[in-house]
Amino acid sequence: MLNTTTHNIDGEEIKEYLGVVAGEAISGANFLKDLMASLRDFTGGRSEAYEAELSKARKIAFEEMNQKAKEMGANAVVGIDIDYGTLGDTGSMLMVSVNGTAVKF
Repeated sequence: MLNTTTHNIDGEEIKEYLGVVAGEAISGANFLKDLMASLRDFTGGRSEAYEAELSKARKIAFEEMNQKAKEMGANAVVGIDIDYGTLGDTGSMLMVSVNGTAVKF
């Protein structure tokens, strides 16, 4: 499945627009990741644990979106938008949402 944030595909003509597709993934951060992130916040640097969780959630969200597009008969998703957020009382849940337009080219 071809994925692009642009609204067209260079060198190809979009034959049919099939509809909007979306994928979401929500990942809970555990106590150890929260503790390590707090230490990184204090000392500076990157939080590899959170980066890994975000990467995993983004992959799941894309897989879900692409599966929905495939079920519609699409061979590409264009105009993709990726959003990130936190959920829960303490913001301990990481959310990734992707959406775009399923197309045939």
